[in-house]
Amino acid sequence: MENFGLFTEPWVKSPYRERDSAACGLIGIINKDKKRISGSVIKKAISNQHDRGNGLGGGFAAYGIYPEYKNLYALHLMYDSPSDVKSTEEILDSSLRIHHQETIPHASTDKITRHPYFKRYFAEPNAEAMLKGINPDDYMVSTVMEINIKAKGAFVVSSGKNMGAFKGVGFPEDIADFFQLDHYEGYIWTAHNRFPTNTPGWWGGAHPFTLLDKSIVHNGEISSYGINKRYLDAHGYTCTLMTDTEVVTYLVDFLHRKNRLSYEQTFSALAPHFWKDIDRLDEEEKLKLTLLRSVYAGAALNGPFAFLYAFSGGLIGINDRVKLRPLVVGKKGNTVYMSSEEASIREICPDAEDCYAPHAGDAVIVYLDEE
Repeated sequence: MENFGLFTEPWVKSPYRERDSAACGLIGIINKDKKRISGSVIKKAISNQHDRGNGLGGGFAAYGIYPEYKNLYALHLMYDSPSDVKSTEEILDSSLRIHHQETIPHASTDKITRHPYFKRYFAEPNAEAMLKGINPDDYMVSTVMEINIKAKGAFVVSSGKNMGAFKGVGFPEDIADFFQLDHYEGYIWTAHNRFPTNTPGWWGGAHPFTLLDKSIVHNGEISSYGINKRYLDAHGYTCTLMTDTEVVTYLVDFLHRKNRLSYEQTFSALAPHFWKDIDRLDEEEKLKLTLLRSVYAGAALNGPFAFLYAFSGGLIGINDRVKLRPLVVGKKGNTVYMSSEEASIREICPDAEDCYAPHAGDAVIVYLDEE
């Protein structure tokens, strides 16, 4: 097993030739009735956007894949090599009660010949934390941050209940084959095909980025990254993965879970209305949006972007306030699709209905029926 230097040499040489086009591609599927579908479906959909990437990153997030451990936090960890496991597990053992752990299965492929080592742990906060009445989600966030900062050659890929992220260097269809995603079934899936521009193409830098049950796949650039990162630093979040998209996941956690904003309010703060548009509203609505934009100014995102945000209760899609990146939404029965291209939706659902492009800066929020 080669040492990947996840934090000292944040790059991995791709076996793929550089391309001249750039874009990034994404797609998400949610079955509102929680009917689970095979990972082969999302693989087929994102494969349709092959030319949006260059082989330097692909990844997936899946929800509902661990029903036998649905009440435990599922931690996916990526290691430089098996030799880095022991020191990291000392942190895990001191912080968590681990009910089950195993190597994440993967297949040998001719496309992915160099890769880190992956393990998953199904756990909950230890007895001492439970007796102290510490909020379990807060505790898990602190544990994730501790591992990402202190553990040598390791970081947490995902940490939510009944969900997991699978990502790496390669085209997404190759990552799907590597992690054998056709063996998993979930009721929410997202996928990403990466074309990195100003951040490195490495295993940890692939999308999605996650925290607890939240995951983000993103097309574009967060040009406000520096401001957003400093804002998060002041509120106890540490960005360690050397890419702009990481801040989005932490911002949503801070606004929605910690500050108890609704998702409508959260995404209004992330992509705030222009002042000229706020001035046209009635006084009550003007006051609400002015307060959101003023109080959470450090959370506002700038730059061209479209991203999908998934969580255990739903799927949200949004693009920037002047629509510099594409996003298409379609549906069929209880299923809703969000994608960079309508062609990917038609690939897996030829008779999808009501396909449309959302207005710039307007979040499309789809909840599970039970939510």
